[in-house]
Amino acid sequence: MENYKELKKIVEKNNIQFFDFKYTDLLGKMRHLTLPVERLSEKLLKEGEAFDASSTSGMKSVASGDMVIIPDIKTGHIDPFWESPTLSFYCRIADAETKDDFHLDPRGVSHRAYEYLKELNIADESLFAPEYEFYLFNSLKYNNSDNSSFYFLDTDEINWNGFESFEDLGKKEGLKIFEDDGYHSNPPLDRYYEARNQMVKLIEEFGYHVRYHHHEVAGASQHEIEVIPQNIDRVGDMTQTIKYIIKMIAKKFNLFATFMPKPLYNRPGNGMHFHQLLKKDGKNLFYKKGEYADLSETALYYIGGILKHGKALTAFLNPSTNSYKRLIPGFEAPTAMVYSKGNRSAAVRIPKNFTSEENKRLEYRTGDPTCNIYLAVSALLMAGIDGIKNKIDPRANEMGPMDKNIEELPKEESDKIRHAPSNLRTAVKELKNDYEFLLKNNVFSEELIFNYIGKKMEESNKVNNRPHPYEVELYFNC
Repeated sequence: MENYKELKKIVEKNNIQFFDFKYTDLLGKMRHLTLPVERLSEKLLKEGEAFDASSTSGMKSVASGDMVIIPDIKTGHIDPFWESPTLSFYCRIADAETKDDFHLDPRGVSHRAYEYLKELNIADESLFAPEYEFYLFNSLKYNNSDNSSFYFLDTDEINWNGFESFEDLGKKEGLKIFEDDGYHSNPPLDRYYEARNQMVKLIEEFGYHVRYHHHEVAGASQHEIEVIPQNIDRVGDMTQTIKYIIKMIAKKFNLFATFMPKPLYNRPGNGMHFHQLLKKDGKNLFYKKGEYADLSETALYYIGGILKHGKALTAFLNPSTNSYKRLIPGFEAPTAMVYSKGNRSAAVRIPKNFTSEENKRLEYRTGDPTCNIYLAVSALLMAGIDGIKNKIDPRANEMGPMDKNIEELPKEESDKIRHAPSNLRTAVKELKNDYEFLLKNNVFSEELIFNYIGKKMEESNKVNNRPHPYEVELYFNC
């Protein structure tokens, strides 16, 4: 829908009773405000609805007054999960008086990044295709208090390596997937294919196109959905929509969906790999036949920018303490700040199955689903732009190509390779020392970056200050 008249027709045709205004806070959490249909007016669509920005994570600004959320009418869709017919919109956050974009609005950051790309006349499309990896659990229990800390996750798809009794074990009926042998498992081992089918059906109905879905490596009910690339000004809304759909369909099947990077010890983690390419006038700027992996000079400079700023990027792409339990060297973790055609330890991989001019791309593998999607894609694009503008050649900076097994390199070679930070606190410090490239054209603001840094340091402190259950096992009887 494009205007108020079209909106009114949809409201009348579908007996809409509520409007739901959705927005995303600084840490990536989607929030919503619901209005009765009687509030519908052209004034509401133009001026939005007031809200308390200071009560949402990281959105309090020293320079901000009252804020409003203004619906983006083009994003309107009927929510398939609400019993009362409800029309949902993604919103931009604006100053209540001037209606200017609020500089701490993550969605606005991604739009400014796209405008900056076009103003530089580098490209007119910045395409991203995140890979959505997640677990589905039958049982979720957790609690943290001053004298207790535990979590319990369970799935019917696997027998764990320990159990209390054969009687308890027998309660899990049917076939089981072997540990870490879940990749492309077929029914009946793949128990929740129908849940994924319903997820994908809804994703398609929302106007986003799915490449495929399948069971992932972990036998403990890990899954993946891959999509066709979308432009940066749509990929944030797409990701928030897909995560919402996955969680709500899981709920319908009495399951719990989690995108947590490492929910289970000693099992594969959930990443969010970002496929990326630039186009101009319909032409893929990353393709040049005959070069290494058929990559153009533009692609190499883009990669150079990402790898140069790779440590700082982890603060946005791996923004949780749990993220770094996935990024452990030796487990094919994509921690090495190099590019490669096949090395899965490389932060940037050039997929071998995308060989044509139309679909040549790079894949940034380090990221995970705890990221604020709007900030993540914006930071990646800004790093890539910096690489193109300053002609940062990864080949001249010990950043690849690296097609050898990094784990088997001689020490003198491996010592030259930079790696991703090993914890959130270090990642945040890297961002604090390397953020100037994000400020170009006011895409990011210093206030946003330092608000974000402050929130992430708070998270790190909260986790670090708590005794861990395994510490009790190790040290209680010291």
